[in-house]
Amino acid sequence: ESDTASEISFQFNKPKKTPSIGSHSSDMASVSSVSGSVLSVYSGDFGSVDAQGTVEFALDYDEKNREFQVHVSQCRDLAVVDEKKGRSDPYVKTYLLPDKARMGKRKTSVKKRTVNPIYNEVLRYKIEKMVLLIQKLNLSVWHNDPLGRNSFLGEIEIDLASWDWSNRKLNWYPLKPRSLSAVNGVDHRGVMNLSIKYVPPGSLGPKNPSSGEVHIWVKDVKDLLQLRPSGVDSFVKCYVLPDTSKKSYQKTRVIKRDTNPVFNHTIVYDGFHTEDLKDACVELTVWDHEKLTNHFLGGIRLGLGTGLSYGISVDWMDSTQEEVAFWQEMMSAANEWIEGLLPLRSL
Repeated sequence: ESDTASEISFQFNKPKKTPSIGSHSSDMASVSSVSGSVLSVYSGDFGSVDAQGTVEFALDYDEKNREFQVHVSQCRDLAVVDEKKGRSDPYVKTYLLPDKARMGKRKTSVKKRTVNPIYNEVLRYKIEKMVLLIQKLNLSVWHNDPLGRNSFLGEIEIDLASWDWSNRKLNWYPLKPRSLSAVNGVDHRGVMNLSIKYVPPGSLGPKNPSSGEVHIWVKDVKDLLQLRPSGVDSFVKCYVLPDTSKKSYQKTRVIKRDTNPVFNHTIVYDGFHTEDLKDACVELTVWDHEKLTNHFLGGIRLGLGTGLSYGISVDWMDSTQEEVAFWQEMMSAANEWIEGLLPLRSL
């Protein structure tokens, strides 16, 4: 019932002392590089100070250079982080939401020992105006700690669709506590509709199949991030971890200009033994296709989420409760398609 079917052998050397994922394929390396930048806006917050003070900045869009500019001027009356020394070492950080990964963060220099820092710096984003207008600007102030234990000092979030672009003057804005949605990790990236099935060795007759098979049917994805006015050109990558070789890697075709793409693509991995299901993880990631580089949109990881693979600690064995329940249902219902709707997330 799908337009394409792929069959790949799940064959890898089970790690003895180090995980086999140490040698990434080029595609897997790109996933890893993106993963580090898709952390929560508040991932580095170790402080417990209350937000206070104000920040002065201006926004502008340079039509000629197609560049969004955030002119960060200064802050006043910031919270004191090190009360013993009566000091804070503040800097300002910006993101374009909802897709923090695509445009990345920008930040100012760090000003030492002051609660009234002066920056006069411009943070720049190369982005089309129509794309910018479906974003929000998150501007936050942080105390810089030498050991990386940075403290959140306050933020402001601006809906750029309703921004008055004739206003290019510097203005003061009160810093607010972190937003509840960001604290709770609400970061909607879309929902994947798929089915999976496990076929144990010999379950279809003598020596048929000769080894276990995992079938993955990627049906469609709803509500992808719209990165350009025309939509998004998306495709899905699939690996069975810890195998990141080219044999493990599969992808769907690209669906153009659609935030609700229908893929209807089936992949079959053979070479599975039933005990492998406890240590393997199916990683499905959705990407926006562009000529120079592909942009990560979101993904899911199907496994038991134990943090371990063949006795070795791995960061990719991090399935959510929904993903774990989906995988467990497949394990307990051999030869049956298990259907599910799973939210895409930042891996």
